[in-house]
Amino acid sequence: MSSRLKSARRIHGIDGNVWVEFTALAADPTVVNLGQGFPDISPPSYVKEGLAKAAAVDKLNQYTRGFGHPPLVDALSQVYSRVSEHKIDPNKEILVTVGAYGSLFSAIQGLIEEGDEVIIIEPFYDCYDPMVKMAGATPVSIPLRYKDNGRSTISSADWSLDSGELASKFSKRTKAIILNTPNNPMGKVYTKEELQVIADLCIKYDTLCISDEVYEWIIYPGNKHVKIATLPGMWERTVTIGSAGKTFSVTGWKLGWSIGPAHLIKHLQTVHQNCIYTCPTPLQEALAHALMKDLKRMDEPECYFSSLAQELKPKRDRMASLLQEAGLKPIIPEGGYFMVADVSVLNVDLSHMKEDEPYDYKFVKWMIKTKKLAAIPITAFCGPESKKQFEKYIRFCFIKQESTLDAAETILKNWNK
Repeated sequence: MSSRLKSARRIHGIDGNVWVEFTALAADPTVVNLGQGFPDISPPSYVKEGLAKAAAVDKLNQYTRGFGHPPLVDALSQVYSRVSEHKIDPNKEILVTVGAYGSLFSAIQGLIEEGDEVIIIEPFYDCYDPMVKMAGATPVSIPLRYKDNGRSTISSADWSLDSGELASKFSKRTKAIILNTPNNPMGKVYTKEELQVIADLCIKYDTLCISDEVYEWIIYPGNKHVKIATLPGMWERTVTIGSAGKTFSVTGWKLGWSIGPAHLIKHLQTVHQNCIYTCPTPLQEALAHALMKDLKRMDEPECYFSSLAQELKPKRDRMASLLQEAGLKPIIPEGGYFMVADVSVLNVDLSHMKEDEPYDYKFVKWMIKTKKLAAIPITAFCGPESKKQFEKYIRFCFIKQESTLDAAETILKNWNK
């Protein structure tokens, strides 16, 4: 092939994608799909009705402001000014993007330069690593490490960063650290004390923080979501990312946002205006109305910001119980809607499968084929050095209808038959 017809060097080695591979494997309608992180529960009725109303207004079917529909950035400003106790300028400190992916891409392309290093905490959402590489930077990985609490139940809180190891990853080449709290896939919610360790290092080394907080509202009792941007000295160096799909269970809307100081957001806007330019107007209009509705009742039980976690807690507990009954060891998440489980105790012999794949990849493929149950392998969220540490774990999604969980229950209860 002519060298002129080959791919650009910046995408060499990042063509593989766990979602492309395992979505295809789970496409069989007889497979119960607990792999992909999309809800099959119904979104709030007022969210769907708001979109229908918006689409009926002719002017809302045309272009809107490129950096965010005015009613939406105003609504986001009001919500996050209240949450963070910091007045946020809707026009200079918010960018609306095509999903959280768009926010991550804009932040990394707008702020990271060739030759920089970016610290990524493992397990990480799988797009972090290739996005950093596309910017010409070097990912520097550090894993969460398990500390045995001596209890029979394992929580995502039992996984943490070693502060000395984290400090060793920072250097004069470190441009940014990517934080994800609540973490996907582990469900870890970082405490204020844990965030302070990260913040102190960011300040010491003059490092940016890209904080992916798309599961910020899905927090289970006994835990609290703290925004690292609210810690002293962190607002001016943090870009915080949110998601409409995760906030209102409408992942197909693909709307996200970046919030941060104007001196950072303006660089994300430059990337955005030369890539996406603007997001769908009716979706932004509907989202604005939904945010304002729940802002007005934020302290009330029916506010979706808090009621979704209440709805999901019984599903989380049911998922944990089912996995335990099948012999797996679940890690109980503090936030989000994923549950990681240790499958090594099942001792499934997979030596007949491809030798060049981690055990978790082979296990999930075997499980889809023989048990008709889909999950996601955790090593898809790790760098090469940590694959051995995480290859005995797989991820399940439990933001599902009871009928879907019923089907999974039948499979898990008959696992050993």
